[in-house]
Amino acid sequence: MPHSVITCAITDRRQYGADWPEQRSGLLTQAARLAAEGIDYVQLREKDLSAQDLIGLTREILNAIRESRSRMRLLLNARADVALAAGAAGVHLPSGQDQLTVGRVRTLFEAAECADPTVSVSCHSLREVERARENSADLILFGPVFEKVVDGKIVVPGLGLNALRAACETAGDTPVLALGGMNAENRATTIAAGAAGIAAIRLFR
Repeated sequence: MPHSVITCAITDRRQYGADWPEQRSGLLTQAARLAAEGIDYVQLREKDLSAQDLIGLTREILNAIRESRSRMRLLLNARADVALAAGAAGVHLPSGQDQLTVGRVRTLFEAAECADPTVSVSCHSLREVERARENSADLILFGPVFEKVVDGKIVVPGLGLNALRAACETAGDTPVLALGGMNAENRATTIAAGAAGIAAIRLFR
């Protein structure tokens, strides 16, 4: 993959076992491997963990990144409080998140005298892309670009490459990462459609 392509790995601890110790160990091993591979961002998407467990996990992942001397940046899904408490690089805002906005995240980091955060936003429509651009998001994760198929059946329809192309045009200078159904075979087509990079769970597990 060309170095200029932005890569964002999204975590899912369930792929590492049924109990918390196994999951925690798996996430830490994954983070160290991704850092060594030169992945740009990791989005910690463990929304149902307690704040205490999430802060502890975030700190451990950050230690793994530092030990690897990587420039990989850790973003917390929807949890600016945890990102601030643990020292993460920023926050990812899910689609439709109204209470926590890009501007609010930046204000919280500024009030805490922390470095300006990286803020990424999930978008599923051109209107959401437009709003994210207007709000000065650093990254837009647009999708699902490709359909999700389980047991031969489409369980999540994809928006398609034409929609991705339109999203990239609407985003202007804001980098758009293709999200949804990404694999080794289709990632090149998303870059050709104008995406600045890719975001995925399974591709980086």
